[in-house]
Amino acid sequence: VAMVVVIFSGKRKCGKDYVTGKLVEQLGASTAEIGRLSAPLKKAYAEENGLDYKKLLSDGPYKEKFRKKMIVWGEERRNKDPGFFARKVFNGAQKPVLIISDARRPTDLEYFQRSDVDYKIVTVRVEASEETRKKRNWVFTDGVDNVESECGLDGREWDFNIQNDENPKVPLQTHLDKLILAIRGNIKEA
Repeated sequence: VAMVVVIFSGKRKCGKDYVTGKLVEQLGASTAEIGRLSAPLKKAYAEENGLDYKKLLSDGPYKEKFRKKMIVWGEERRNKDPGFFARKVFNGAQKPVLIISDARRPTDLEYFQRSDVDYKIVTVRVEASEETRKKRNWVFTDGVDNVESECGLDGREWDFNIQNDENPKVPLQTHLDKLILAIRGNIKEA
């Protein structure tokens, strides 16, 4: 169903969820939906390990307790089938705009950027300084912040780059306005 897939990437605590939430709010819930690649991963991991799926979706200490093991488990799944989680999210999309809020690896982008698709892609990188991320309770964690799930998309070219600090040079709304124009320009009239 999706005619435009907007793929967001960024480090932990840079504000991806905040920015994607604002984007859906402004595009409208009848037009856009958020797809989290981590949701099917967390659901399957919770089921296999007898954990609380809803708590794994949260941004709290429960998720952090299992993060390293989930990363390894997810990598094993992706090694067998690189598009496993992305395909689940895409196949469940029901709105013209699917916003992927948490792309973390090259294979996440590659799944959506295949040549056999009939939707448009817009890529967005959300950045925040370490100082800002620390204010949002980010603490460097070895085995989390220095592995592919956190660094795999560093240094790539993005259609849009959003600096999401407290006092950015360009206000968030300015970025959102430009992004919304690009998205609306790619939605085909039904």
